[in-house]
Amino acid sequence: MAEPQVIVAGAGPAGLTAALFLARAGVPVRVLERHTEPFEDPRAATIHPPTMEMYAESGVTADLLAQGIRAPIWQFRGRAEGVVAEFDLSLLADVTPFPFRLQCEQHKLCRILLNHLSRHAHAEVVWGVEVTGVTQDQDGVSIEAADGTTHRAAYVIGADGGRSVVRKSQGIAFEGFTYRERFLVVTTTEDMAAKGYAISSYVSDPVTWCAMFKVPGKAAPGLWRIVFPTDPEAEEAGLLDFAAARDRVRALIPQDGDFPVVHTNLYAVHQRVAATFRQGRVLLAGDAAHVNNPLGGMGMNFGVHDAILAAQRIAAVLDGGADDLLDRYSRQRRHVAEAFLQAMTIANKKNLEEKDPVARTARLAELRATAADPAKARAHLLKTSMIEGVRAAAAVA
Repeated sequence: MAEPQVIVAGAGPAGLTAALFLARAGVPVRVLERHTEPFEDPRAATIHPPTMEMYAESGVTADLLAQGIRAPIWQFRGRAEGVVAEFDLSLLADVTPFPFRLQCEQHKLCRILLNHLSRHAHAEVVWGVEVTGVTQDQDGVSIEAADGTTHRAAYVIGADGGRSVVRKSQGIAFEGFTYRERFLVVTTTEDMAAKGYAISSYVSDPVTWCAMFKVPGKAAPGLWRIVFPTDPEAEEAGLLDFAAARDRVRALIPQDGDFPVVHTNLYAVHQRVAATFRQGRVLLAGDAAHVNNPLGGMGMNFGVHDAILAAQRIAAVLDGGADDLLDRYSRQRRHVAEAFLQAMTIANKKNLEEKDPVARTARLAELRATAADPAKARAHLLKTSMIEGVRAAAAVA
C-alpha cells in the first residue's frame, strides 16, 4: 500500500473503527498492534443504538445484527425485591432505527471491522508491532517500535488502551481514580432468561450486587456473563476458582440450577479521563482517552464514537479543513466523557451498591416511578442509550 497519512496504534474496536472510517474517506492508514492476532477473551459486548446508527452506512451494522442478540428491554432489580423496573427501548422507535441494545462480543466486532478494512487497498493492519515511543514535529509524527522499526505519518491516533504508550509519550495526564475492588466476570451456560431475567439485567444489593447479560457465544443458545465486585483482600486464585464462582452465583440467585461455569476472569476497574484528547498531530480515542467501569455497557461504544469523529476530522484537515477541527474533537469528546460517561457509570455503580437503607429505598422508588411514567422512562432511555450524550457532543462548539 501507499505510505500512510495516518497511523493508528491499537487494533481494538476504537482503532479498527478509526482505520475503517479513514480508509472509507480515501486516507491511507496503517494500524499497528502489539498482539500477533485478534484476541478473543471476554470483554465488552453491548452495542447501543447510536453506535449502530454510526456504523450503518459502512455495512458493519448489518453484520453485527446478523451475529448479535437484540435486547429491547433491560431490568433493574433488587436482590430481595425482585424486578423493580423494566425499561423498553421501543419507546425510542421514533428517534432511532435501532430501538434496542445489541449483545455481540467485542472480538466479533473486531473481526467484522477487519473484514471491511481488508477491502481497502490503502489500509493495512500490522500485527506483532509494539509501539514504544511517539515524537512529532511540524511536518509529521514518528512512531518507534520495539522491533527497531520507525513508522512515519502526518497524524497518529492513539487507541492503544488504558496503559497507552501514545498518551504517555505526549505527557498527557490520565486523571481520575481506581476502585479498590476488582470485578469478577463469571460466564455460565445457565439460561437466566428462564428464571425471568432480561437479556440485560442489574441486581442491586448493599452486600452483593451484580450485572448480567447474555452474549451469543460460539453457538446457540449462547452464554450469560455475570459481573460481581470482589473483596479487595481476597486471593486471585480463590476468586477465579470455578466452584467458588458457582457458589457466588447461587448465593445471589437462590433458584434451582446447576450454574455450570465455563470461564472466569478478574480485572481492575478505573474511572479516568485524559487531560486532553489532542496534542498537536496526535489524537487519543477509546480507552487511551478514558476508562470507566462496565456498568451500562458504555465504554466500548464511547470509544467507537471517538474513533469515528477523530477519523472524520483528520480526513477533513487533510482535505484542507481548518486545524481547529482537531481541537474541537478534543473539546467535544472530553466534555461528554466527563459529563456523561464518567458521571453515569459512577452513578450506576453507586445505585447498585448503595448501603444507606433510606437512600436505597428512595432510589428504588424513583426507578419504579420512572419506569411507570412513559415520559420519564423515555428521558431515562435517551440518556442510558447514549443518544443524549451524542447530541450533547454535537452541540459543543
